[in-house]
Amino acid sequence: MLSTVKLGSGDFTYQVDLNWETLPAGYAWREVASVATDDNDNVYVFNRGDHPVIVFDSDGNFIKSWGEGVFVRAHGISHGPDNTLYCTDDGDHTVRQCTLDGEILMTIGVPGKAAEMFSGEPFNRCTHTAVDPNTGDIYVSDGYGNSRVHKYTPDGKLLFSWGAPGTGEGEFNIAHNIATDSRGYVYVADRENHRIQIFDSKGKYETMWATLHRPCGLYISEDDLIYVGELGWGPAVEKNVPNIGPRVSIMNTKGEILAQMGEGYGLGEGQFIAPHGICLDSKGSIYVGEVAHTNSRNAGEDPPDDIRSFQKLVRA
Repeated sequence: MLSTVKLGSGDFTYQVDLNWETLPAGYAWREVASVATDDNDNVYVFNRGDHPVIVFDSDGNFIKSWGEGVFVRAHGISHGPDNTLYCTDDGDHTVRQCTLDGEILMTIGVPGKAAEMFSGEPFNRCTHTAVDPNTGDIYVSDGYGNSRVHKYTPDGKLLFSWGAPGTGEGEFNIAHNIATDSRGYVYVADRENHRIQIFDSKGKYETMWATLHRPCGLYISEDDLIYVGELGWGPAVEKNVPNIGPRVSIMNTKGEILAQMGEGYGLGEGQFIAPHGICLDSKGSIYVGEVAHTNSRNAGEDPPDDIRSFQKLVRA
């Protein structure tokens, strides 16, 4: 059922598809870290519950789940051009390439073993992956305990890394998400520096966009529109500041904001708590995963385990 509330503006106007997904009895997610879609518009919800990857068809019907006993702490999931999924586990310090049925094809990183914090070596709480659409090379943002981007061959061989802690060009304060556009440029959500930095495929700094507040989720569509989930306020002093999120922003490759949606912090229709992962399907619908439980707790609230942490936005 579509909400009567309209989000966004102009060509980018959306409605929330209320209660889109149907979970089997006994299934739940505490919060959704990330989400991806495949070539058939099936939806893969990477979450921090007992069933880490829950799969739905395009109508929200449950198909299957997988990843039980494998993933420690879901953080990022992305769909590669070879129709596989890359699952980034910041609690296990690994990236796993999986089939759509959950078979592990490749593991990058040593499960359960973190590199020394801020050593620049992979990985210490890696956060997300992106694949170059032209070469198949893999980029990993790394992350909470590092300030780096690592580039790998399609078979998992480390090519080179770049980045360091800081606020300058090519430096990061939580490299939280990563995506590539059709030309092979690399976009990094530099979350606590409140910006997206853009690099070429060799790691050369190109430019930055500093018109965002704690950019967290990042997705680039086939027509090179950039969808950003902004986490919103962080320190308590920011909680009542308007116009800083949480929200979803849509941008072009010039860094211009085309539309924004989110009517302030909350669980009402048209509101978000903590947009953390974002993706689109072939119809242009937006799926937003939120770490709502964590951020509600950080706000001094006592959220229930089933607090809403996933929304589908349908283009109006």
